[in-house]
Amino acid sequence: MHSVTSVTLSRDCNAVQIPAGNVVVLPAGTEADITQTLGGSYTIHAMGSLFRVNSADADALGLQPEAREVTPKISDGVADEAMVWETIKTCYDPEIPVNIVDLGLVYDLGVTDLPSGGKKVFVKMTLTAPGCGMGATIAGDAQQKILMLPGVEDASVEIVWDPPWHQSMITAEGRRLLGIE
Repeated sequence: MHSVTSVTLSRDCNAVQIPAGNVVVLPAGTEADITQTLGGSYTIHAMGSLFRVNSADADALGLQPEAREVTPKISDGVADEAMVWETIKTCYDPEIPVNIVDLGLVYDLGVTDLPSGGKKVFVKMTLTAPGCGMGATIAGDAQQKILMLPGVEDASVEIVWDPPWHQSMITAEGRRLLGIE
């Protein structure tokens, strides 16, 4: 969503302040503008700051939680690398309306077999700025979505800083969405 919708919180609501990453509770009655609804989370502007609200609190915004944007195609009932890439494309920086893959934030991804027959997934990603406090939130979102895939028993999402992110890492699709070039 790229339009702004004004709402009044119907109940107290957990949120993460952007870009600091502080967890706060926004009180019922707070007026807010919903500025982004992507990947099952919501970015709102309230009380002079930006906040990220999870889908579990969509009702406080007067919304129904978004359906998952991508339903991976399950061929053999167990997640594969393509399915993981498709899934993490549903993770967004709360300030930029482009997924973390097309922003060029994901540096490495792998899927390995576990002795149990399940899969372990590892992801190495970065952020657009080293001081961004949203790293744990974005990485946690990716990890939770990966863990929901069939057969995935373990997932780690690590934030790395080498090489430093630069706008040149944005994919052609990301550039199109951002209106760059």
